[in-house]
Amino acid sequence: MMLKRIFKHFHFCCGLGGGAKGFNNAKPVVGNMQAEWQCIGGIDVDPAGLRDFQRLSGVPGTLMDLFTLGMYAAFHGKQPPPGWVEAGPDDVRKAAGYQRPDAVFISSPCKGASGLLSETMSLTPKYQALNELTLRCVWLMCEAWKDDPVSLIVFENVPRLATRGRHLLDQINKLLNHYGYAVAETTHDCGVIGGLAQSRKRFLLVARHIEKVPPFLYEPEKKTLKSVGSILGRMPMAGDVEAAGPMHRVPALQWKTWVRLALVEAGKDWRCLNDLAIEDGYLRDLVIVPQFRDGFLGVHDWNETAGTVAARSGPTNGKFSVADPRARAGALQYQQYGVRRWDQTSGAVIGVKSPGQGTFSVADPRPAGVRHNNVYRVCKMDGPAGTVTGGQSPSAGGQCIADPRDPGIGHAKYNVAQWDGVSRTVISGSTTGQGAFAVQDPRPGMKRTKGDAYLTGGHYGVTSWNDQCGAVSASARQDNGRWSVADPRMPEASERLTCVIESLDGTWHRPFTTLELAALQSLVEPEEMFELDGLSDQAWRERIGNAVPPAAAEAIAHVMGTTLLLAEAGETFMLNSMPIWVQPVAVALSVSQQVTP
Repeated sequence: MMLKRIFKHFHFCCGLGGGAKGFNNAKPVVGNMQAEWQCIGGIDVDPAGLRDFQRLSGVPGTLMDLFTLGMYAAFHGKQPPPGWVEAGPDDVRKAAGYQRPDAVFISSPCKGASGLLSETMSLTPKYQALNELTLRCVWLMCEAWKDDPVSLIVFENVPRLATRGRHLLDQINKLLNHYGYAVAETTHDCGVIGGLAQSRKRFLLVARHIEKVPPFLYEPEKKTLKSVGSILGRMPMAGDVEAAGPMHRVPALQWKTWVRLALVEAGKDWRCLNDLAIEDGYLRDLVIVPQFRDGFLGVHDWNETAGTVAARSGPTNGKFSVADPRARAGALQYQQYGVRRWDQTSGAVIGVKSPGQGTFSVADPRPAGVRHNNVYRVCKMDGPAGTVTGGQSPSAGGQCIADPRDPGIGHAKYNVAQWDGVSRTVISGSTTGQGAFAVQDPRPGMKRTKGDAYLTGGHYGVTSWNDQCGAVSASARQDNGRWSVADPRMPEASERLTCVIESLDGTWHRPFTTLELAALQSLVEPEEMFELDGLSDQAWRERIGNAVPPAAAEAIAHVMGTTLLLAEAGETFMLNSMPIWVQPVAVALSVSQQVTP
């Protein structure tokens, strides 16, 4: 007979509930005992994320700001609104329904330590306050259940936290040791832990309460990374919103972006475009003309042959116009902007008689003289000007001059000043379109070097169908990394899609849809219909990128549940080849003493 055990989990900065969903899915078994994980709540500041949290975890979350007053002012640059109060330990207990969790998952915001943020920006008070939220969450957790401590703790963040947030991690370690925890810091690939189709390296801090948990907590089993195609191949064709919902829309991109993606080799990024041969500003070896519009608005010479007459033989669909030298009788009067000779007769005077409607202008041979209405007249340098009047604009008379002197004097639009030259007079409209307000800067600081975020970030990168993608981030766009895929499934020509270009490798290079990113995060099975709260793709992608992959969380919950079952059974040691996450304190100390000279 199988004995059932219920373990409870709680989440700080829970987001849309990826970690909670993973814990709920874990069902560890030890002997005749099987454990199930039950979510008792979560805390976050995003109302939309909390609505998603309830869908994925099955329980409502709590809208709560975990900042202190000083952290709030530093992050937002202003004081909080009236009625705002700092959250305390009792607020945390209330959010958990006054239940004690067996495990707590902390996934605090990682932007302050992310490599997408420059080192300079990470040191600003705003992002330092965001990083301090990590320490704040740990303290609230310890204080909330200090009378009956939580057995196991998992804290996850970006790997760079180990360096940028070192001072905070040192404080967290001291705090946890004070409350009776053994702590281990590791870096794991959540894709390997969860068997995902993305490589997602994360910093993990794992802690166990020494009195409650035996001196072993095994690492999750490492799995083989899947290919992108193994996940996406089970989903409907990108753009099929009827079958998969609005999150499966293909992003609308500029034509030039589609062309860039098509020319990037699968598995590479924008840097491979430098290998293309360019002559006179054009691709030497490629002609980028849509086949459907070949000869768009083309005109045949009277003496040449036409192409094949097609069913859609229109001027905008090909070369289906001709330069006809024969003048149709009476057609002269309908020539727009036509000018009649002085000795010709005029066409019929009709109701519309402007120059843009027909041949309603004449080449007048009579000397014009100097007339006030001689608009846009240019006077010679050695000739007299017309009468100076109140209307001195070019359209009011002959008030312009053909100046033979240096044309560089003045405010030449879009002029570029030399580095060693002088600029023109600084005026109120000091833009590039108003004068010489650009400079040819020879300094090398403008060049991209190795290590630069844009140089190595994989921008416009195209993932091969059989490879894994990188970690799904909150800013996952085709121009922010390798967020496009070489899809070997070519849609039918009749399908209504944003844009389909058959690339040189015979595949369709396109951005991942939002639903595909959710599937790569293991938030949804590829065959399932899935839709997050709201209508914004940008908001969806941000919440998906910030989420904990449920498959990775499930693997962590599995080993934690196994450890708790063993502790309940009174086991304090197991012969096993699996590596241990959190070493016994005594063993760690003895090892440290042995290696010390």
